[in-house]
Amino acid sequence: MARTTRPTLTHVAASAGVSVSTASLAFSGAGPVSERTRQRVLDAAAELGYAGPDPMARSLRQGRTGIIGVVFAERLRHAFRDPVAIALLDGLAEELGPVGPGLLVLTGNDERAGPSTEQLAAAPLDAAVFATCDLEEEPLVEPLRVREIPMVGIEGPRMPGVSLVDIDNIGASREVTEHILSLGHKRIAAVVLPWRPGRQRGFLDRARRDLSGSVVFADRLRGTEEAIGASVHAWEAAASTVEEGRAAGRALLDVDEPPTAIVAHSDLLAAGVIQAAHELGLRVPEDLSVAGFDGIDTPWLDPLTLTTAVQPMVEKGRIAGRMVTDLLAGRTPEDVLLPVHLRVGGTTAPPR
Repeated sequence: MARTTRPTLTHVAASAGVSVSTASLAFSGAGPVSERTRQRVLDAAAELGYAGPDPMARSLRQGRTGIIGVVFAERLRHAFRDPVAIALLDGLAEELGPVGPGLLVLTGNDERAGPSTEQLAAAPLDAAVFATCDLEEEPLVEPLRVREIPMVGIEGPRMPGVSLVDIDNIGASREVTEHILSLGHKRIAAVVLPWRPGRQRGFLDRARRDLSGSVVFADRLRGTEEAIGASVHAWEAAASTVEEGRAAGRALLDVDEPPTAIVAHSDLLAAGVIQAAHELGLRVPEDLSVAGFDGIDTPWLDPLTLTTAVQPMVEKGRIAGRMVTDLLAGRTPEDVLLPVHLRVGGTTAPPR
């Protein structure tokens, strides 16, 4: 006969010959329930077609949603093309997966960089992780602060009430540029990212006026210019993609007196610069030295290995996950600054 009523935990308990509380404990895996009793309850549930307690009802009882929001200030298609973002999410999932929460990715669209404040005000979240790295001002923090949602920032925002996982962008960028200088290069250009996705102009002037280190890409520009001791000739990309790096490379190199070295503030941009150099008949590193930032795998550059600043991409996500766990347990984690190291590859050499 077709079942006309939906099975409940009460039905399962009656079928298994136990109390409702015992059946509940058998499903939760907590409490003094023998393995034999637990199996009897699960067998009864399977026979009745009962899938388990309603997770929504459980969330209401516990005051938790089981959801951690991950905020990106760019469109999903850009974020998921960036190996740094993928590695970060991998680290987060690796750390949070065993303890239960799911990840909800919150991102922008064609009209807006990042989710709206309305989205964050209504999203069912236990905590939020800002994976954006580069928000100019953080209006998205306020609706979460009002709701008393614990927050973790990965390289930003650097604001009170947000636990921070950071890397030494200034020092690493300075070290990469000092390596270029040590080879004897004097005509050096940079490819930098905008202050915020969707804003392609105005970042450089603003960053040079206020190099306080509040934004990751301002930090990388600051490190480059500290090493040179002057403002660097720079091209402002719109996003961290190979296509943007290629456009930047053609703009910087297809001139009467091109630079002999280009420092790109991401490895994807560096790969695009190398592609543009080849299209213009330039050899890397014989005619042009190129360095990046991140330390991603670049098998398409084979046999070249990219000179770059290697950052702990997955570890950033892991630490952010541990911070979330601490915050949900009522503990306040200390901010963390992770080191970045220079990896000299085959894309840099003395100028001809």
